[in-house]
Amino acid sequence: MKADRGAEAIRIAFERAAIEHRAALIPYVALGHPTPERSIALAEAAIDGGADLLELGIPFSDPLADGPVIQRATQRALAAGTTVRVCLDLARRIREAHPETPLLFMGYLNPILAFGERAFCAACRDAGVDGLIVPDLPPDEGGALEILGEEHGLALVYLAAPNTPDARLRIVCSRSTGYVYLVSLTGTTGPRERLPAELPRAVERVRAMTDKPVAVGFGIGSPAQAGRVAAVADGVIIGSAVVDRCDREDGPEAVRRFVSELREAMARR
Repeated sequence: MKADRGAEAIRIAFERAAIEHRAALIPYVALGHPTPERSIALAEAAIDGGADLLELGIPFSDPLADGPVIQRATQRALAAGTTVRVCLDLARRIREAHPETPLLFMGYLNPILAFGERAFCAACRDAGVDGLIVPDLPPDEGGALEILGEEHGLALVYLAAPNTPDARLRIVCSRSTGYVYLVSLTGTTGPRERLPAELPRAVERVRAMTDKPVAVGFGIGSPAQAGRVAAVADGVIIGSAVVDRCDREDGPEAVRRFVSELREAMARR
């Protein structure tokens, strides 16, 4: 198993998007929501709609970075019996059906520690997961998971905020593998009516410190907003607006259609 397996898969996905003169589209689907089986169909719909990479949320009882839409999805997933082990099985099944799309687990540190960091990374590798995003793991405390991630071919993506100090931002950029996740605003996930006016400057600030792709998430809720972010960033992450469509009776089709609309809006003409 190559140590850079996950990072390489992510790099290729961003490069393919760049060749097509567009940003990479990264939707988020909450595993286990509204049920484990249904979440597979929703994840596959996001891929069919044009996702370049896919974030798979691991439910947790105290999702501090998430707004009400993903909090509700998390609670439904937990009520439906979704554990870390169930998430690993769901990811494996998604991987088997879609071998080319990079899959990243988005989840909090506590369930990983409870599972066991080494055991978790080994299980991620076996399930075909390419990377991890752990929003409550600061880079100065991520050494153990970084080592295990490298050992098992997993990228580890750190988050930066608009108000992250320069010294800390340099650490985030140097230790993130795959790409840097730039949070567009201070606050939790969820669509906003307006994107911050200073977002282009924030993206350029990160780019000045790294040659890794910069993907922007939080607050992006419409194709028009995705298009504006795509004009300045290398990747666009859409979470709550996708999850919101998962509850509809025609959830998979609604997700596929919405992701397709996002992809179309992000095309650079």
